[in-house]
Amino acid sequence: MDEMMAAALQTYFNESRELLEGMESDLLELDSGNLDGLNERLNAIFRAAHTVKGSAGIFNLSAIVQFTHRVESLLDLLRSEQLPLNEQHISLLLECCDHMVSLIDDAQSGQENLADDVTGQRLSARLSEFLGQPDAEIPVSNPAENADNTVSEHSCWHLSLSFPLHAFQDGMDPLSFLSYLTTLGEVIYIEAVDRKLPDWHRFDPECCYLGFELRFYSSASKQQIEDVFEFIREEGDIRIFPPSSKVIDFIEYIQSMPDESYRIGEILVRCGALTEIELQRALQQQGVQREAASGTLPIGEILTQKDAQLTPVLNAAVDKQNKAREAISKEQKSLRVDAEKLDTLINLVGELVTAGAGSALQAELMGDNGMIESVARLNGLLEEVRDAALQLRMVAIGATFVRFQRVVRDMAKDLDKSIHLTINGADTELDKSVIEKIGDPLMHLVRNAIDHGIETEEERVAHGKSAQGTITLNAYHDSGNIVIDVGDDGKGLNSDKLRAKAMEKGLIDESQSMTDDEIFQLIFEPGFSTAQQVSNISGRGVGMDVVKRNITDLRGRVEIHSILHQGTTIRIVLPLTLAIIDGFLIEVSSETFVVPLDAVQECVELDSQWLKDGQDKPYINLRGQVLPLIDLRQQFNLTARSSKRQNVVVVSSGGQSAGLIVDHLLGELQTVIKPLGPIFSRVKGISGSTILGSGDIALILDIGSLSQHIIKEESKQHLLAIH
Repeated sequence: MDEMMAAALQTYFNESRELLEGMESDLLELDSGNLDGLNERLNAIFRAAHTVKGSAGIFNLSAIVQFTHRVESLLDLLRSEQLPLNEQHISLLLECCDHMVSLIDDAQSGQENLADDVTGQRLSARLSEFLGQPDAEIPVSNPAENADNTVSEHSCWHLSLSFPLHAFQDGMDPLSFLSYLTTLGEVIYIEAVDRKLPDWHRFDPECCYLGFELRFYSSASKQQIEDVFEFIREEGDIRIFPPSSKVIDFIEYIQSMPDESYRIGEILVRCGALTEIELQRALQQQGVQREAASGTLPIGEILTQKDAQLTPVLNAAVDKQNKAREAISKEQKSLRVDAEKLDTLINLVGELVTAGAGSALQAELMGDNGMIESVARLNGLLEEVRDAALQLRMVAIGATFVRFQRVVRDMAKDLDKSIHLTINGADTELDKSVIEKIGDPLMHLVRNAIDHGIETEEERVAHGKSAQGTITLNAYHDSGNIVIDVGDDGKGLNSDKLRAKAMEKGLIDESQSMTDDEIFQLIFEPGFSTAQQVSNISGRGVGMDVVKRNITDLRGRVEIHSILHQGTTIRIVLPLTLAIIDGFLIEVSSETFVVPLDAVQECVELDSQWLKDGQDKPYINLRGQVLPLIDLRQQFNLTARSSKRQNVVVVSSGGQSAGLIVDHLLGELQTVIKPLGPIFSRVKGISGSTILGSGDIALILDIGSLSQHIIKEESKQHLLAIH
């Protein structure tokens, strides 16, 4: 396979997965009982399957083509209402969607999976149960009924034929199909369609670019007519409309057409609602009006004046034209970029940030005002480049959240529970590298909420709750971090039970005093589980420790809020990006630290009276509010003497404010985050490091961790005071 073909195949794999994700999402919406726009959703699902199958044929991926064709056949029966949609169909189609993803994975890896082959046979057998039913008769409606059920005046079959590009190479002659078709009836009207014909420099004489639109008079059945095109049915696009078709049939065909740049008249001719002659007459009438300068009517109004029944079809054609224009516009504005190239760009921008800081420092040492101004302007532009580069890697978390709809649905059925998933903040953006690494921890938390959190329907009703439980996924920004909440309205955590289990495991002593928050954190200990029995979902104590470790590796933290019999919320706090941040440089005992600028609220001078006799009080009065203080000198065991004049940097994290006691305020800077080595992984209050323009290293403070530490210390002192 040449390089261009290999690149095209890779694009097919990526786009097919996106199509199947959309297909799964639509199926889950239908499964949840959301039947608004049912026909539109079924058409979208059909188009996704059809596109996956059609493109697979180009690359000779026969396994995908054969299986997807059967799925497509079932979808065709559902969208034509020959089969009423029910839960069995949705469950089967979801399984088929999973299998199609597996087939794509196998094709991409170049290996055949025997398990997938067995699954395919099982699903094909189930599909045959529905496809083996006889086709339902298409009802003929009364013309006096509503517009969607109005009978068109055509008394012939309408065939829309598009032959596969490799038809000639496979030894097939399109005209031979038409010749054989005439043995079943009479071709009343035929028009060749050459819309797929490329420019001359891309024309391949061995490819078939032909298509036909024709009216066919025959007493044969639809199956007999379809059998004429048996050899091209899978790779080609064959549409057959029976006599007395409903207008809704034409509308559905228009909606299923690919989003290309069509004119209104072309769409109506392609779907068979209008003949080429009728269109030409309408265009001639429009030309006469233009020459007479009598006010030119749009082509749609001219057509509907002659046949008012065309109005709903015309409206569908206008919608299709608008969607085609939007699709072309989006295609022109979007570009696929390899993730490694983006990472390289971010790394280079990071080095530029460091170099810019060094240049600014050198300019200040030289004392050249012109140089200082030039470097300042350069760093301003560099900041804009940095923001633009980081924005390229920002991805909405909604795609990650949506895939849990399937997890909740399947696990709830397995456990015989009724659970609804609520998603908030799906448009919240964060770094792509964070998105990739947060998926597995979220999966563990959602599964844990389903299995341990949500009760059975009987238990919920007994506690006065609704029979259906709710799991909530919520994402939002807070002080330069992204916060992800995984909550449930289930049984909550029992601190007494957790403490007893921890003592049984030897994790804590009986005499050890702990707050509820500290007890809740025990669920992240390796091997810790309160499950009565091991199941295929949970109970082995494996998973939650992995969650904590993965989130810590992302410089994040986990908080737990739980009320017994009311529910539990596990909160994940992560940095917005892993690359570059705006920072505020401070100095304590000749050591420099960086505070994330988004967490800084204000800076105030520490009151001299407090320095004189109030140092035993870990707080100050800030405009009538009590502000807890964090002494960084004491926190990090810095021995150098403090300066006579000290300042307080007021920071906020998780809705809680605190003050950092510092010696000097050194101003803002752009900070390239460098991860700390494994030896520093357990150091509290530090999230990373950075290289300053002078070449010195400064540690980046983890404000959330420092705030939590102060709160825990205060809670312990309060408990000791009580006892």
